[in-house]
Amino acid sequence: MNLSFFDQFTSPCLLGIPLILISLLFPALLLPSPDNRWITNRLSTLQSWFLHLVTKQLMMPLNKKGHKWALILTSLMTFLLMINLLGLLPYTFTPTTQLSMNMALALPLWLATLLTGMRNQPSISLGHLLPEGTPTPLIPALILIETTSLLIRPLALGVRLTANLTAGHLLIQLISTASIALLPTIPTVSILTTTILLLLTLLEVAVAMIQAYVFVLLLSLYLQENI
Repeated sequence: MNLSFFDQFTSPCLLGIPLILISLLFPALLLPSPDNRWITNRLSTLQSWFLHLVTKQLMMPLNKKGHKWALILTSLMTFLLMINLLGLLPYTFTPTTQLSMNMALALPLWLATLLTGMRNQPSISLGHLLPEGTPTPLIPALILIETTSLLIRPLALGVRLTANLTAGHLLIQLISTASIALLPTIPTVSILTTTILLLLTLLEVAVAMIQAYVFVLLLSLYLQENI
């Protein structure tokens, strides 16, 4: 029983072929196809307004040099948001519950922000490793601590996204299993459990959106330190 709870986090296969690629490409099918006009219907208008709002929020703390990253960060935000929300549908697979995928997104982008700072302003980027006014005996220890905190950033990005989505999916499955099991014996408690499940599902929708935003927002803050 305990092992079956984690079966939802294994990539489904068809004839020995992993279907995770379909899960990754499916959000692109929901985007409107190009047309001669910029805005073709109300859905396109809503999508354009949402993308404008997200881009404005992400680019607000950055200067003009950081605005070159607008397309990458906004596309990543949209990609994570759609995958997280589609993963809440029944009989679907959520790729962002895989730590390997989240690390594959976090590590290259974090490394790109770090290399950008090393190339454009190496003295300022290295200066973050040692706060100003540090006593001389504490300099080696602080350099080690700051270096460790710098190198652990991509791991924190990937683990945060994985842990939050995995915990939410496990809670939904546990409560739904309890609701079905209690229905023949204690229907009142089962109805109460189902109500809690509906509220938890709404919470998970919010968590899916917030985690996608936090992932990209932290990347933009890392970028701000290096430009």
